[in-house]
Amino acid sequence: MKWVTRSHVHVDRIACPWLISRFVDSDAEFLFVPAGQIQKVVEETGAIPFDAKQAELGHHGNKCSFETIVEHFGLKDKGLLRLAQIVHSADIGADLNTDPVAIGLEAIAVGYSLRFPDDLENLGRQFDVYDALYSWCRLQVAKG
Repeated sequence: MKWVTRSHVHVDRIACPWLISRFVDSDAEFLFVPAGQIQKVVEETGAIPFDAKQAELGHHGNKCSFETIVEHFGLKDKGLLRLAQIVHSADIGADLNTDPVAIGLEAIAVGYSLRFPDDLENLGRQFDVYDALYSWCRLQVAKG
């Protein structure tokens, strides 16, 4: 299935594709386009929009798109829920200091964007970061 979001990826637009490909759609194909072209791409390709204005799988209330996707698909894994807290804090600027791990994730996102400005390359390289962070989250929740 195709999924579409805004170009120039950052925390939520890396975390969401990781989440989708690992827990929702293992054959996902991601498209990154200017914000003004999302609806056109949806109409032309049938892609599912995420982390975009008025997208069902976008920011709602104080939730970032990652949290919305977790909730929408009924994902209950405790490690994943811990990761959602980190992504929320890193993605919602006003909440950056509410999780001690978030500032590191934000720094990593900025660094990867500077090193790899191509969205698909950036995405591919950062999946390892999210795999590792998810493993750490699982360990943390297992410790109680």
